[in-house]
Amino acid sequence: MASVANDVTVKYGIVGVGMMGREHLINLYHLRSQNVGVVAIADPHVPSQQLAVELARSFGWPLEVFSGHQELLDSGLCDVVVVSSPNMTHYRILMDIINHPKPHHVLVEKPLCTTVADCKKVVDAARRRTDMLVQVGLEYRYMPPVAKLIEIVKGGAVGQVKMVAIREHRFPFLVKVDNWNRFNANTGGTLVEKCCHFFDLMKLFAGANPVRVMASGAIDVNHKDEVYDGKVPDIIDDAYVIVEFDNGSRGMLDLCMFAEGSKNEQEISVVGDIGKGEAFVPESIVRFGTRAAGRDGVQTLKAEDRRVKYDGLHHGSSYLEHLTFLSAVRAKGEKAPAVDLQDGLVSVAIGVAAQLSIEKGQFVTIQEVMDEYHG
Repeated sequence: MASVANDVTVKYGIVGVGMMGREHLINLYHLRSQNVGVVAIADPHVPSQQLAVELARSFGWPLEVFSGHQELLDSGLCDVVVVSSPNMTHYRILMDIINHPKPHHVLVEKPLCTTVADCKKVVDAARRRTDMLVQVGLEYRYMPPVAKLIEIVKGGAVGQVKMVAIREHRFPFLVKVDNWNRFNANTGGTLVEKCCHFFDLMKLFAGANPVRVMASGAIDVNHKDEVYDGKVPDIIDDAYVIVEFDNGSRGMLDLCMFAEGSKNEQEISVVGDIGKGEAFVPESIVRFGTRAAGRDGVQTLKAEDRRVKYDGLHHGSSYLEHLTFLSAVRAKGEKAPAVDLQDGLVSVAIGVAAQLSIEKGQFVTIQEVMDEYHG
């Protein structure tokens, strides 16, 4: 396993410097006391390149700029590569990084890939590279209220988890470069692109593997009056998804992307046989109580993590994600990435099954999705 000592600067390259890539750049700047630096970027979109270069210049970080990821890899400048390019490019970029003679540790934005087949090929290829770490950017785990709820649930305060309900009521998808995120073929579908975060959390809370998925969703409000190259967007903007796990627990997602009139964007509820816990984002509040103590016994906490030096677009979770990933990179292979490729694969598989369930109007098993998409 290639490792980097604490007193040596870890050199990062960022592939894809749109909104999320620049968010990673800012997070890494706020981690500079940990001896890290961004030395190179790759992006074919010149306006994005320019914005990233200006940002890095304001930090006093000179950047090598490449139009493609292969040139960045071949330059040999980087120890770590952050992949934050559009979803449909992840597979090719990851395979090129994994197959490159020089080992690069990788933090890849969610979703891992847009299809189960591509995820599986990446998982298989990465097994052969014991000199690299690959972590998937499912950073909602690190949002302070969510992390606190995970701690409460894993500590046994609610007992055996039976139900996980996640509500995301938010604004529509933002405009991205060339409007790539308006089409299922590019994103993997809304339930893959956006909701893999929540399926990952369900699996984490349930402590079990998903078995089958039932979903209902539609294009009801957003993007209907938009046309790109003669095509109208085909991404759904609301859905209900039920996920059944192999230990008998169930998860439910309530997604609405035309709900700007909400106090919280995410509300997460975990109910076990002895109690219940909830997390609210961005209020950053956690509540938990037991059946025995009833309503009067419910405790309310304000969740914060004093390590966070930059809140950014994701309430400090991207900063904490980088912190844990850096610690794994420096651990000389003794520490696995906190969110591994299998986590990335399963979160995509649940999303793909949900998209398929909407099309078919019936339950879809995870096995069916894994078998059908064997590549």
